[in-house]
Formats: sequence, C-alpha cells, structure tokens
Amino acid sequence: MRFLVRRVGFLLIALWAALTLNFFIPRLMPGNPAEAIMAQYHGRLNPSSLKAIEAAFGVGGHQNIFVSYVQYFADTFQGRFGISTSYFPVPVTTVISRALPWSLGLVGVTTILGFVLGTALGAIAAWRRGRIFDNVLPPVFVIISAFPYFWVGLLSIWLFSLTLNWFPTLGGFTETATQAWTWGFVGDVLWHSVLPAFTILITAIGGWILTMRNNMITVVAEDYVTMAKAKGLKPRRVLWQYAGRNALLPNLTGFAMSLGFVISGAILVEYVFNYPGVGFLLLNAVNSEDYPLMQALFLLITVAVLLAIFVSDIATALLDPRTRSER
Repeated sequence: MRFLVRRVGFLLIALWAALTLNFFIPRLMPGNPAEAIMAQYHGRLNPSSLKAIEAAFGVGGHQNIFVSYVQYFADTFQGRFGISTSYFPVPVTTVISRALPWSLGLVGVTTILGFVLGTALGAIAAWRRGRIFDNVLPPVFVIISAFPYFWVGLLSIWLFSLTLNWFPTLGGFTETATQAWTWGFVGDVLWHSVLPAFTILITAIGGWILTMRNNMITVVAEDYVTMAKAKGLKPRRVLWQYAGRNALLPNLTGFAMSLGFVISGAILVEYVFNYPGVGFLLLNAVNSEDYPLMQALFLLITVAVLLAIFVSDIATALLDPRTRSER
C-alpha cells in the first residue's frame, strides 16, 4: 500500500510541475497567438483588432499572472485548451481529436509489435548464444536501427511505391475515398499505413532485440535457471517462464515510455509520408506558431508518458515483489 501511495504522490507532483511549466514556457516565448494571427494576414487586418483577438484568446499584458495561472488549471481539467490559430476558429480539442486516432493506430500498433517481436527474438538469440541466429540477427537489426527514420522512409517510397508500385506513396487514405466505417475505407487506410508502419518497425526492433538479449544472457547464468534445467523441465518452459520473465522486467519502463510517446506520433515518419497524425500536426503547429495547439500537445504527451511510467511501476511491482520491499 505504501508503494502505491508513493507512486501516486510522485505522479501528482510530476503532473503539477508539468502543468506549471506548460503554463509559463509559452508565455516566456516572444509574441502570442494574437500576434501570430495578425502576421498570417500580412497586414490585411486592422491593427486595432489586435486587442479584440487578444481578448478572444485570453492573452495580453493586462492580465494578472496569478489569475491566469488559476484559470489555466481550471480550463485544463475541463478540457478547454482554447482556439487553434492555424485552424482558426476550430477549437484545439477538435483539431487533436481528428489526428490522434491516426497516431494511435499507426505508432501504437507498431510500437507494441516491435516490442513483442524484438523481445522474443532477443530472448531466442540469447538462448542460442554463439549460433548462427545469434551471430547474424542482432547485429543486422542493430545496424538497421541506426538508420534515420526519414532515410528508411524515403528508401521505402522509392523501392515499394515508385519502383515496384506495390503501395501508395503518401497520405493516410485515398483523397477521393469517402471517410466512413466501411470495409473499403478501412482497407484503404490499412494499405496506406503499411510503409509508415514498416519504417517504424524496422528501425525500432533492433534496440529491443539487443537489450533483451543482454538481459537474457545475465539471467540464464542465474542459479534458479540452472536448477530448472537440472530438474528436467522442457527448454521452452525454462526459456519463457523462468529466464524470459525475469529478463523482461528491466525493459518494462522503456516500453512504457515508448507507449507514452505514442501520443506524440512519429514526427519524421508522418512528415515523410504526409500521414495525418499528431506528429505531423505538432510540426505544423510549430511552423505556424500555433501556441494553443503546441501547449495542448506538449501537455498531452507529458501526461501520457507519466501515466505510462506509473502503470509500468505497478506492473513491475506485481511481477517482481522485491520492488515493493522497504529494503
């Protein structure tokens, strides 16, 4: 119980610090959302309308900082993040809700798939240490994981789209397709996601293979694994229930953080493939100086990472009782 209370306390403190930083950092940056809108119109708006726009966005130099701070917390907990300047007058929550499912579907699935495949391959490589599987597979994937996302993405487009004409080049779906929950549209979306998913998977799996292999090599040398082998248990059972389960524990925190960053999308991959996810949305928000949208996205990413780490700590405590010990 004490462990859970400590974890919840840390989560609340970290969440408060993240909210506070998210409040002050945009206000320390030059300009404000109202000035960004004025700049977009290149002088076509009357300068006297600046104060009206500042009032609409709740910015300006005449507001009390403490009152704004309290109001910011109240708006955040009610899900009110203001109006997007680059998608004016659409609310920020609406803009994010349109892009979030794309990133969750693409980056979320590939992150889980990469972790599962990388962990399994790394465990098998360590179990067969010194054989062809161990000598070839980990080095190859580790080298591939060092390649930049955008380079692998551009190479995939050149090979599979432009040369072989197997997959679409850009976008999340065909522009002429009707967006509806039909088999045709779902199939079109899946077809467009193959190359972005392949790019993320092929560059992420190498790290999981290497870390799991190193953990397994250490665990396999433990006495309880030797005892399990001496008892005549099947090798598959010793691999997964004895060695694999304990070797997996150090990777849980890294996997949790990866799941947390799923919310941010894969910026480079989504940019290369023009994929309508949160990463592409965040890049556009930065380029267009859309402060309300940037602020909401940064907060969403931070909260997702904190919650993922919290769930990881609880899962680790359930799987390994030693982490709950006062000693």
